[in-house]
Amino acid sequence: MLEKQQTVVKRMEKTQLLNRIKGKLIVSCQALEGEPLYGSHIMARMALAADEGGAVAIRANGMEDISAIKQATNLPIIGLVKRDYENSNVYITPTKREVDELLKVGVDVIAIDATKRERPNGESIEELISYIKEHNKFILADISTVDEGLYALKLGVDFVSTTLSGYTEYTKREEPGPDMELVERLVNVTNAPIFAEGRIGNPKEAKEMIQKGAHTVIVGSAITRPQYITKIFVDGLLD
Repeated sequence: MLEKQQTVVKRMEKTQLLNRIKGKLIVSCQALEGEPLYGSHIMARMALAADEGGAVAIRANGMEDISAIKQATNLPIIGLVKRDYENSNVYITPTKREVDELLKVGVDVIAIDATKRERPNGESIEELISYIKEHNKFILADISTVDEGLYALKLGVDFVSTTLSGYTEYTKREEPGPDMELVERLVNVTNAPIFAEGRIGNPKEAKEMIQKGAHTVIVGSAITRPQYITKIFVDGLLD
């Protein structure tokens, strides 16, 4: 009986979250070590600015940043931990160790690399998803292909994001801009919520993603990485 009640509550929470973010903007507030804006206090201010600008949720990396952002804003947080391991190209919440960190700090959704690439420590994507589900957290699967998205959904993830299109060895491409085709293909083969993310550079592209059926749009660099934005202007003046 208790388990059934928990399932009902979780379903209601998921519906509320989806309604809150539908057709709107999630901002990714991340800065890696060595970048000008690196530091949890800076990311907290960035998240607050995104909140004031109308963002409906924040995507954030690491316990320190997430903790600081939670103090600065009440927006839902999609949490991840980026960590490099030898002999694996998977670095977005790659193992249970990173999941435990996110569980400790507390997030609304846990984002993971859900590609089929070899993971660190011999762990598998199946084990990782099962582990997160045991802890009753929503899962956002970062993928780069339709097959990866469908497989992640089969394993029980709640949402799929096109985050890694163009960043895996087998999806790298020369042309700039987001992978709108991937969003469109995913929308056509599943009723699951598809989050459009990756290389979205302006409001026009974001709106087009929604028009193609994306449930929500996640934008990072074009909003929160001034060195990237500056380079676009500099390169534009040279054309």
